[in-house]
Amino acid sequence: MRAIFLLLVIAAAGCRQTPQLAEYNPVEDSLRFAGEVHLRNIRQLTFGGNNAEAYWSFDDQRLIFQSDWAAINPQGCDQQFVIDPANPDSIALVSTGKGRTTCGYFLPDGRVIYASTHAASAECPPPPEGRDRYVWPIYDSFDIYVADADGSNPSLLIGGEGYDAEATVSPDGRFVVFTSTRSGDLDLWRYELATGNLLQLTSKTGYDGGAFFSRDSQRIVWRASRPQGEAQQVYQDLLAEGLVEPGALNIFVADIDGGNVQQVTDLEGANWAPFFHPDGQRVIFASNFESIGQGRPVFALYMVTIDTHEITKVTHSNTFDAFPMFSFDGRKLVFASNRNVTRTPSRDTNLFIADWVEAPTAVDHDFTGID
Repeated sequence: MRAIFLLLVIAAAGCRQTPQLAEYNPVEDSLRFAGEVHLRNIRQLTFGGNNAEAYWSFDDQRLIFQSDWAAINPQGCDQQFVIDPANPDSIALVSTGKGRTTCGYFLPDGRVIYASTHAASAECPPPPEGRDRYVWPIYDSFDIYVADADGSNPSLLIGGEGYDAEATVSPDGRFVVFTSTRSGDLDLWRYELATGNLLQLTSKTGYDGGAFFSRDSQRIVWRASRPQGEAQQVYQDLLAEGLVEPGALNIFVADIDGGNVQQVTDLEGANWAPFFHPDGQRVIFASNFESIGQGRPVFALYMVTIDTHEITKVTHSNTFDAFPMFSFDGRKLVFASNRNVTRTPSRDTNLFIADWVEAPTAVDHDFTGID
């Protein structure tokens, strides 16, 4: 469903903290590309298949992610795994191993939540076929489950008719925000963990998804499409088939009750996978806007200031960088990328973590890196 690291200002309960900058490690920095001055000491955690949507536990000790990597997942379609970044061999399955899963996340008590189709079938649901455009399947069989920290005792948390997925949890532990078709459209909904109460947060025609809470739990950020005219009809026709085309997305923020909506990007292409910077004033996100009309799409990470819309480019791999999430202490960024140690473009998407450098110094600006 999205982060960066070090020497940053953390606004939490009105307190400010400046984490210590990690020591520069030239060996780990072999994975860094020229221009990536906000990243340092990049480490690769996975080494094959498609690994994505890695999100930190509230104590910053574990990551949950989805993977079809054959070395850990012979079943074939995405399942949820937990890893200790300090021990990459610690990968453990925490979903059922059946059906398809997406968008795992932690609860503050260490339990995990994720969306899965396993109740409908133990088999992988079929991917879309015969399409001349890139589309995402919106399986009606996705429901949201909660399980113990080791994946045991899975139980239904949010279900019902239609698609329920893309769930994340507020840092104060009160709410889950998720995407659902229960309104007839792909809208954001808020679920209160203590009461089970539901609140619809969006209602405009178009896809609303991939939402996250700010560090103070007072706002949400998400990706959305707002098709008009003929594009709106195309969107509705695809949705009726259980599909969505993620070709035109932008980033929005709002209060946690859905009020005070603000569009923070107005860019071509797919602008998605947003996550709040710990200061609450900026958002990191993935986009291909710079490669529109140039053939092969290239996704990079960018930072946008909410009030001024000023954009800073964060990654420069010229491949695919997405799904960023800051650790809760503000020191680390986890993200998914096609970059690898051989420097050759690959279809494999792997997980990487880096130290976040809020205020780059000479050692970061002088780094020539890989062009």
